[in-house]
Amino acid sequence: MDAINLDIFAILAATLAGMALGAIWYSPVAFGNQWMQCIGKTRDQLGSATGPMLGSIVASFLSATGVAILISFSGIDTPINALWLGLSLGLLIIFPAMLSDNLFCGWGTRLLLIQVGYRIVSIALMSVIIASMA
Repeated sequence: MDAINLDIFAILAATLAGMALGAIWYSPVAFGNQWMQCIGKTRDQLGSATGPMLGSIVASFLSATGVAILISFSGIDTPINALWLGLSLGLLIIFPAMLSDNLFCGWGTRLLLIQVGYRIVSIALMSVIIASMA
């Protein structure tokens, strides 16, 4: 097996892109109001965002690192191939896992689509960024 070639700057850029996408995705401009309706909370009931944001930064960094490892192992060197990787991960790994959670937890289709949509777009975006900076 070849050595893993990871670019920390690409990982950090992908992490930031995932966080920026989340800020837009869950804002009132996109799906924020629908998301809060699905979880049955108001903005006031959400409380401090500090803990969830710190956790989200860690989760985004770990996702970007995982994508970077997969891109390194697979030898992907073009943004279009990275996009296919990201979409494949999203549709064939993330979506089925979240679908299973949704079926057991009874979250509802709308919440599932909001959550999965963000994660699929985020992983695809991270993949393109990491491959483009390689």
